[in-house]
Amino acid sequence: MFDIGFWELVLISVVGLVVLGPERLPVAIRSVMRFVNSAKSMANSVKDELSQELKIQELQENLKKAEQMNMQDLAPDLQKSVEELKQAALDVHRPYAVSEPEQPSTSSEAPVTDSDSSKPGSAQSNKAE
Repeated sequence: MFDIGFWELVLISVVGLVVLGPERLPVAIRSVMRFVNSAKSMANSVKDELSQELKIQELQENLKKAEQMNMQDLAPDLQKSVEELKQAALDVHRPYAVSEPEQPSTSSEAPVTDSDSSKPGSAQSNKAE
């Protein structure tokens, strides 16, 4: 990254030792190392995000080219793969979109009807009392 050789590092450490002193030099080195590590992690994060966005863009361009080449002539298994890729591309663009919750087909609680309210242990008859 930086073109610093061994003798440059020795000179920097001697100057740091003279300026900061032996008590504060280790603390300064730790804080500099924390800063360098956080900068590296931030750069890696940005690089990963850009790489992912470029892959998504390439996928979309390939899908558009395939659509322009008349995808109806494709084999059924290739058509299915293309549909899955389209869905994956849409999901990547909306990663935090809330999908609608599925309605359960059977409920654990029985619906309360008028005939149930006449029973002595029902919830509605207890509220009335």
